[in-house]
Amino acid sequence: MADIRLEGVTKNFGDVTAVENIDLNVRNGEFVVLLGPTGAGKTTTLRLIAGLEKPDIGHISINGKDAAGLSPAERDVAFVFQQYSLYPHLTVFENLAFPLRSPTRRLKEAAIKSTVERIAALLRIEKKLQNRATRLSGGEMQRVAIGRALVRSPSIYLMDEPLSSLDAKLRSDMRLELQHIQRDLGATMLYVTHDQIEAMTMATRIGVLDHGRLVQVGTPREIYESPRNIYVATRLGMPSINLLPASAFAAQPMPPGTATIGARTEHVVVDRSAKDRGHAAKVEWIEHLGDQNHLHLSLGPHKLVTLVDPDMSLEVGDAVDLSLRGALYFGADGERIAA
Repeated sequence: MADIRLEGVTKNFGDVTAVENIDLNVRNGEFVVLLGPTGAGKTTTLRLIAGLEKPDIGHISINGKDAAGLSPAERDVAFVFQQYSLYPHLTVFENLAFPLRSPTRRLKEAAIKSTVERIAALLRIEKKLQNRATRLSGGEMQRVAIGRALVRSPSIYLMDEPLSSLDAKLRSDMRLELQHIQRDLGATMLYVTHDQIEAMTMATRIGVLDHGRLVQVGTPREIYESPRNIYVATRLGMPSINLLPASAFAAQPMPPGTATIGARTEHVVVDRSAKDRGHAAKVEWIEHLGDQNHLHLSLGPHKLVTLVDPDMSLEVGDAVDLSLRGALYFGADGERIAA
C-alpha cells in the first residue's frame, strides 16, 4: 500500500475553481473520507489523484514519488465510480477477471481464477460468478464493481460515492463490509461522500470540503465535537445542529463575541417542569421513532429540534424550560470561539 500527498493543489475549469489550494496527506493504511455537498470538489480531487485530470497548480505524490509524470495506469490506483460501470455482456467472473488480463499484468489463468474466487468469496458473490451482470441486483452489481478494484491489489483505492444508489438496508450492510475489507487488507482508501453517516462510521479521518477548499481534517469525533466553523458543524449530526442567535439564550453564560450558539441534541436540556427561567419553549411537534423522540420546539421566534426519551410525558402545546450544556459558540464571522 501507499500514501498520498497533495500540496497546494488547485484545479480550474474555465472560470470555475473546482479545487483550491488543497493540502492533504493520506497515510498508508488510512481510510480517509472527503465529505461535502455536490460541487464541493470531492470527485475532482479523486480524478486528480488518479491522473484523469492534471492540477493547474500544486503537486501530488504517491508513495513519495511525484505523480506529475505518471499516467493513470502507472499510478497503481483503483477507481470505484458512483455508477457500477460493468460490462453487461460479460459474466461476473469475466468482469472481475478483466483487470487481471490487461497486457501489463500477463497473469496465468490459474492465478486469475484463484484471485477472482477469493475476492468473490470476500464479497459474498461466489455463487453469482457465472451470472451475466444484467442478471444481478443493484447490491450485487455494486459488489462486483468494488471487487473489480480489489482483484488488482493496487496501492490506493479511490471510491466515488459507491453506495449512494443502494437502498438504506443494503447501504448499511455494505458500509460494514467495506470497513472489514479495508482493515483486513490494510488498504489505503480515499472515499468521497455527501452522506454524514458514511463519513462518521467508516472514516479514520474526515476532510470537510466547501467549494473546493479543504476546511478541516480530523477524526470523526474531532470534526463532530470541535468544528472549526458553522459550515463544518452543519455537516455532521442527526438531527442537524440547532443554530440560534446569542440573544435566544441571553441569560446563559457564553464567551465574549458570541453571535451564534450551536446546540446539538446532547447540548439541549429539556425540563418538563417549565419553571420559566427565561428560556421557556413550546412543543410544536413530536416525531416518535421507537427508541427516541424528535422534539420540535419553538423558543420565541426560533425553532429547534432535540431528542428526548420516549418515556418523557409530553404533548404538542406543552411548555418546557430549556438550558444548554456544553454548547458550541461562533463569532459573527462564523468561526468557532472556544468555550
